[in-house]
Amino acid sequence: MSNPPQQKRQLTPEEWTYLTHYFVGNNQRFRENIIIPKNLGPVQIKSNEEKMVEAFFESCPFKSLMSCVMGYGLGAAIGLFSSSVGPTATNVEQQTARQVFQEMKATTLSYAKNFAVIGAIFSGVECTIETVMGWLAGGDDCRLLL
Repeated sequence: MSNPPQQKRQLTPEEWTYLTHYFVGNNQRFRENIIIPKNLGPVQIKSNEEKMVEAFFESCPFKSLMSCVMGYGLGAAIGLFSSSVGPTATNVEQQTARQVFQEMKATTLSYAKNFAVIGAIFSGVECTIETVMGWLAGGDDCRLLL
């Protein structure tokens, strides 16, 4: 009992195109019934508005601005403390309350401005370096460097 010789199957150009797209092309499909595993409570998919707000809060200008504001507040607190602890009066005569408050205000504002500038510069440079390193490491926005 011998089997007849089998012929090789030839693919048409359309079949070759389909196979090429199937194996090499992008096979991502839109799904409406996405299953997200729950870890600790309900999981909600973020809307586009929530994604935009999150992107704004994670941007370098926002981080720098917040660092500047927080540095100003922290510097004012430290400046107020340091001006109340360390008197800088060199006069032998008694200072008035007005002079003491003016001196405290000057010290407080000086510390506040210095902390604000240092915070903004540090945060801006650090965030920019992280962003560029993320782009160079193959992030989604790598095309922006070109």
